[in-house]
Amino acid sequence: MSLSTAERPDDAGAVLAEIWSELLGIPAHTITPDASFLRLGGDSVLAVRMAALIRKRLGVVLALADVGAESTVAELTELIRRRSAGGTAARALPVELRRRLDKTAPFPLLPLQQGYFVGQQGGWELSYESAHFYSDVALLDMDSEEAPEALADALRRLAEHQPMLRARVTSDGMQHILPLDAPAAVPEPQVYDLRTASAEETAESLARLRAEMIANGPDPARGPGLDIRLTLLPDGRGRLHTNMSLLLFDGWSATLLNRELLELSADWNAMPAPLDMGFDDYVSSVHALPQTDAWTSDRDWWWSRLDDMPLPPALPLTTDPREVRATTMVNREQYLSPGRWVALRDRCAAHDVTPSTAMFTVFAITIARWAGHHRLLLNSLQLNRLPLHPDVHRVFGAFASTMLLPTELTPGSTFAQLVTQAQRRFTEHAGHALVTGVEVSRELGRRRGTHRPVAPVVFQSTLGMDAAMGAQQPDFAGPLGQLDMDDFFHQLRTPQVALEARFYELRGSLAIVFSLVEELFDIEQVDAAYADLVALVGSLADGDGWDRPVDLPGEPNEARTGLRLGRYDDDRVDADGGPPATELELTIASVWEEVLEAPVLDRGANFFDLGGDSLLAVRALARLAKEAGITVPVREFLADPTVAGVAAASRTDVAR
Repeated sequence: MSLSTAERPDDAGAVLAEIWSELLGIPAHTITPDASFLRLGGDSVLAVRMAALIRKRLGVVLALADVGAESTVAELTELIRRRSAGGTAARALPVELRRRLDKTAPFPLLPLQQGYFVGQQGGWELSYESAHFYSDVALLDMDSEEAPEALADALRRLAEHQPMLRARVTSDGMQHILPLDAPAAVPEPQVYDLRTASAEETAESLARLRAEMIANGPDPARGPGLDIRLTLLPDGRGRLHTNMSLLLFDGWSATLLNRELLELSADWNAMPAPLDMGFDDYVSSVHALPQTDAWTSDRDWWWSRLDDMPLPPALPLTTDPREVRATTMVNREQYLSPGRWVALRDRCAAHDVTPSTAMFTVFAITIARWAGHHRLLLNSLQLNRLPLHPDVHRVFGAFASTMLLPTELTPGSTFAQLVTQAQRRFTEHAGHALVTGVEVSRELGRRRGTHRPVAPVVFQSTLGMDAAMGAQQPDFAGPLGQLDMDDFFHQLRTPQVALEARFYELRGSLAIVFSLVEELFDIEQVDAAYADLVALVGSLADGDGWDRPVDLPGEPNEARTGLRLGRYDDDRVDADGGPPATELELTIASVWEEVLEAPVLDRGANFFDLGGDSLLAVRALARLAKEAGITVPVREFLADPTVAGVAAASRTDVAR
């Protein structure tokens, strides 16, 4: 990469100040060498863009672990100089972006995509037929005659710009992108005209439509991963309904999609700047990570800690998750006012922690109190866009992953002490993020001899996303009219999750959300825990919650009775060993050998101990069904994932 005179590594400090100025919206001349990215308003979301811009403008590749929110200008400048001089004091990204020549060829699913894909096969407890995010928003001052065509035209242009809108997932767990002119490649909006309906009919129709879309998300195995619908109402009012598959789109993509779709709807001639990379290029590039020393180093770091990992929070349950067939997750949602949210951000900066870390700590405290113990394993959803290219933040795709966070809250500590510890822990774990939480969870489950979710309590924060994208979402969309974000509804549905806390910004306010499978819990306990969470957030905004000791449980009471999350009877089946004993078992073993690329000599050997994972299990079952007529549901396979177990389940299935 050739650099301009103003962008040589010798000028790294000045260029870095310009990058920070651009990202943080402050004058470059006010950024001093000892200023930290975090103190000036940065966070881990903005750090992704910072790393990509450093690569673009200085030709220096930094890993995400190198650009933590705590970094100062001086520290990063020195690191850039060492890296540009060939130094090895820090680790760069171990793969380069490689563009695919055949853009229609299949490419793999990323680990979290694999989890969603298997969940849609009914393989996991708390599974659904689709993992998706649904939202709808009121429209005002709409041109009801022009709006349907404006929306359809915007979708066509967006599908040309963002190829993942044309993506499909195959039955064996691969993904591919259809040509723009392929039949049904582009999502087509459905329009409902209720302009002459009565108020009662309108209310019933909207409720029915919302319930239908929540219960039936888009399935990219059968059609587009995006379902857009528009309801026309009297007096220039309307409602825009959006349903997107988490198999194809992450939270960043959802926000980006809404922005670009509204911008294109407002201008018939608009087209975003061309993209110089695609999600398929990214996936194909990171697919090579397991062959690198850096990935192996991260794996060894995680594996060395697995045996000491705590269990998930022992939340009291009313029902075993295996017995629940939920159709959706239920929300509890409140908002912190813009003024208090600004005050909270300022207090976080004064304590050198990000707002996301503060909210994680609040959530961990809340869950510890509810569960009755202070050492617990939580799961965190991460945006996870490695800065392989400056356009990585502009691309639609399912980049997201998870990160396991073993958490120990020391009784007697103040909140300031707990959140500082959490900030260090986040930084340390993020420095080993080449191995995803999905991969770590698989190995943890294998060691614990279970195929039940090992970390079903999840934290998600998209705080800072608007700043990272550079502007707020437009609230005017041409013929679609004005968006009324005071009349906004959303619903999430993800497999293997019992409870998820979500924090995001909406029109200057902080949204505080519990999404949960309500059938699992005592509702009074849920409401009490959520009230505790909201009160803790409020105390941080007001300032009085930082320096007083936090009320935390001591050692767990082992005499506690009743069903609790993550505390189940051992469900592992030990089949009789020996070579496959029947023709059916020989057939199953033969298919396994081809899928696993390893010999299968023992009828009692566990599929996962032989090197299998959930995606390979789905592929093996699909091949057995197609080639040998042997049908075994994924859930029954997971109950006894041995050759003998599959043979027994097959006989049972045939008998029915």
